[in-house]
Amino acid sequence: MTEHTKPNEPKNDFIRNIIRQDVKAQKYEKIVTRFPPEPNGYLHLGHVKSICLNFGVAKEFDGICHLRYDDTNPTAEKQDYIDNIKNDVKWLGFEWAGQALHASSYFDQLYTWAVQLIEQGDAYVDLQTPEQIKENRGSFNEAGTPSPQRDASVEDNLKRFADMRDGKFADGEAVLRAKIDMSDANMNMRDPILYRVMHQEHHQTGDKWCIYPMYDFAHPLSDALEGITHSLCTLEFEDHRPFYDWVVAKIGFETPPHQYEFSRLNVDHTLTSKRKLKQLVDEGIVDGWDDPRMPTVAGMRRRGYTPEGLRDFCDRVGVSKADGVTDMRLLEFSIRQSLDDTTARGMAVLKPLKVTITNFSDAVSQWQDLKADSVNARWDADAQTLWLTQPKHPNVDMGEREIPFTKELYIDQGDYEIEPPAGYKRLSSEKPEIRLRNTYVLAVTEHITDDSGNVVELKATIDPTTLGQNPEGRKVKGVIHWVSASQGIPATVRLYESLFSVEDPSSVSDVHDALNPNSLTVLNAVVEPSLVKADAGTRFQFEREGYFISDSQEHSTDTPVFNQIVSLRDSYKPA
Repeated sequence: MTEHTKPNEPKNDFIRNIIRQDVKAQKYEKIVTRFPPEPNGYLHLGHVKSICLNFGVAKEFDGICHLRYDDTNPTAEKQDYIDNIKNDVKWLGFEWAGQALHASSYFDQLYTWAVQLIEQGDAYVDLQTPEQIKENRGSFNEAGTPSPQRDASVEDNLKRFADMRDGKFADGEAVLRAKIDMSDANMNMRDPILYRVMHQEHHQTGDKWCIYPMYDFAHPLSDALEGITHSLCTLEFEDHRPFYDWVVAKIGFETPPHQYEFSRLNVDHTLTSKRKLKQLVDEGIVDGWDDPRMPTVAGMRRRGYTPEGLRDFCDRVGVSKADGVTDMRLLEFSIRQSLDDTTARGMAVLKPLKVTITNFSDAVSQWQDLKADSVNARWDADAQTLWLTQPKHPNVDMGEREIPFTKELYIDQGDYEIEPPAGYKRLSSEKPEIRLRNTYVLAVTEHITDDSGNVVELKATIDPTTLGQNPEGRKVKGVIHWVSASQGIPATVRLYESLFSVEDPSSVSDVHDALNPNSLTVLNAVVEPSLVKADAGTRFQFEREGYFISDSQEHSTDTPVFNQIVSLRDSYKPA
């Protein structure tokens, strides 16, 4: 179930209503939010909702939003992830306040506060093995078993914690735990771990530390340090909120931040587990984090999705407390809406079928005498090409393009059938006449087949009186696109389906079992010349085919490569 919020309506979700009440009560001097990614992978579609929410409410209420890397686990973090997160946030259209922040910048202060907790009797060093700690934690139906070190003296705990910091323990030999309640119904309150030993160099602090704070310890204190007023996170952190509040209360912040949880973004046939997405990358199942099939921001950007479309999608989904699954077609609808008035048009034949116009020379020789005032064309006698000038967009002024019309053309294989199915409205042996877009009415006179009975070429004629004109005495229904065989440019075109064939890929234990074998189709297409002249990363509408983008990494004028963004239309209608 998806909650649809129309983009032009005021946003009245529960988080914004809370903030409105806080602003009215003058609870804070300024609203401060944060987007706190862990730099252990690339941002994905789920993060887009969080980005739009955190940066969006800050802007709406004249506040600020921080970008903070919660970089507490150097074994999984890379500078590449840090750089790409910055790029993704900027590409989506948002700017953070000041410099990007790092939880690692607070390591000295976090250590001091950990010592404070020990001195207060609120933390202790546990020397149990990880397996013992897990076993003694208990279950939902059974209380946990206290650690043998739980009641050690403050002095002993201070020494052990200093020994942890000084590298006298190996990984897994000691941890610092909060001293709360081993019988608490909330498992997160059963003496959670605050620090662990990890002999690993950090990408920001180098080899200064061999102990690192846990995310649940560093996160609330980082929020408090930065003056965050509304700490917004997804529902899976709801059970962590009591510990969040416990930490900031024990340290003694007078105006602590408050955590609010909202439903995460779940989209059908989409996976947003960074661990499983990394598995796809590491195993070469996809071509990197920015593979256009990936639900990462980098992948969606390379595929041609627009930041405007993604922001519109998040507006339509809305913010609520109720978990649900959003239809992928809503995302495609928003992307399609953002492309209609912003993309130039062009013709591309994805599955070429050759057409030879047998009366081409005689027909085109008459074009100058017969052409309508609306036709702008020029004849190139040397190339035997009629160059037709057409607008790049039918409704928006984007300039003009020249389309070469020649004796030999390509149309799409699907636009001709020997024995057409019911309702077929394109060329066939029963309906041999149709309009070629922007040019003449064409009539098929013969089809040529191979030994298997497949049509490999059409012979046809054009009506010389129909360039820019309707034929006299008859109605011709249907228009198809085409590309010059001699002047068209060969191009690689990639068509995409969902990467996963299973509606909920997260429900499948082995990610391989959820993969869609038809997620990528590569075609050898032919496109009109105007489509390859633009820079890599330019979006187009291929007429009658869909929206495409020239690949940002592989496209060039010599080797054009286009990625499908979305289909031209869909029956889906958002609420």
